[in-house]
Amino acid sequence: MAKGNRLLLFIITIGVFGILNTEMGVIGLLPSIAERFNVSVTQAGLLVSVFALGIAISGPVMPLLFSGINRKRVMVLVLAVFVVANLVSLLTSSFTVLLIARIIPALFHPVYCSLAFTAAASSVSKEEAPKAVAKVFIGISAGMVAGVPIASFIDSAVSYEMAMAFFGIVNAAVLLATLLFVPSMPVGERLSYGSQFSVLRKPVLWISLVIVILLNSAVFGVYSYLTEYLKSVTHMSPHSITLTLFIFGGANMIGNLVAGKLLTHSAAKTVVMFPLLMAAVYLLVFFTGQFAVPMAMVTFIWGILAGGIMANINQYLVMSSAPEAPDFANGLFISACNVGTTVGSAIGGVFIAQMGTAYVVWVGLLSLIIGFAGIIFRNYRYASRPAGHEAGLVIE
Repeated sequence: MAKGNRLLLFIITIGVFGILNTEMGVIGLLPSIAERFNVSVTQAGLLVSVFALGIAISGPVMPLLFSGINRKRVMVLVLAVFVVANLVSLLTSSFTVLLIARIIPALFHPVYCSLAFTAAASSVSKEEAPKAVAKVFIGISAGMVAGVPIASFIDSAVSYEMAMAFFGIVNAAVLLATLLFVPSMPVGERLSYGSQFSVLRKPVLWISLVIVILLNSAVFGVYSYLTEYLKSVTHMSPHSITLTLFIFGGANMIGNLVAGKLLTHSAAKTVVMFPLLMAAVYLLVFFTGQFAVPMAMVTFIWGILAGGIMANINQYLVMSSAPEAPDFANGLFISACNVGTTVGSAIGGVFIAQMGTAYVVWVGLLSLIIGFAGIIFRNYRYASRPAGHEAGLVIE
């Protein structure tokens, strides 16, 4: 990979870290936000749920609207929006203003992430694209997993203001690096909105989106309650829980590197094997979850599969279904992920309320079973066609 391409990948990887850090890091600040703005923790939680809702709504639309504009200019615009929103969030004393300052960047979130995937894939050869995209996913994993404890630590060790400033500092640094080091990236062939919307007529795309929703539901329907599981089922101490969560986060990043190699060399087998391996992990969690050491070991494997490999598989499934409209397809992928996360978390909460925390694992197992059936159907229905048809995008 050329030096310039490595620098581009590094900048956009830190960029998606900053974007995801802004989204997820607030979770670690909810008690301080509730106290500062005199609202309940539940109301403070709107800062997370509204952000996710904004992403789900704007995911298919915003990347499409910006798909014909020079990608560097779009990245600069999105990062500038995040910097301004971070500044407003830091300075405001109104919870309503804070909520608005969360909604606006949420609408632009899918634009940057979609462009990051597209720019990473186009910076290398077609064969090496999965590896490049996997490196971008490292930034996403870091933002999702590391952002919460980092923000929480700064909040407790220094101040709430510095924790909020941390989000803005990261985004501002990436904005400056983008202005100085990212080359102009004009769109080679501008696709009309109609031609991009036309991919919605492809059944394989819809099947892929359903699979993405199911796989994300399988992971986040359980992971959303991992802290509670470790506390009430495994009976870990707070320190051990924190350590286990960091193990999960580190495994996420390893999984991204592994996924890039697997999808480059054996994509079809990787997609088929994932739900089977993930189901085996959940069965281990269910039957050994009350023991701390086995649980920590299983969590490491879980992190590799769930955080790293799954995310790359999901992006591969959608992009291979509509490669002719990459920005739009990536936007659909981001929306499907957020829908899956929301649905899985909601169903997980129902299972816990009705059956107990230990049984939240079955949300993941049921989603994996249905998702596996979808993968088999997708391959059977579309992988038998000659190259050049939709099926040629499914097989290796």
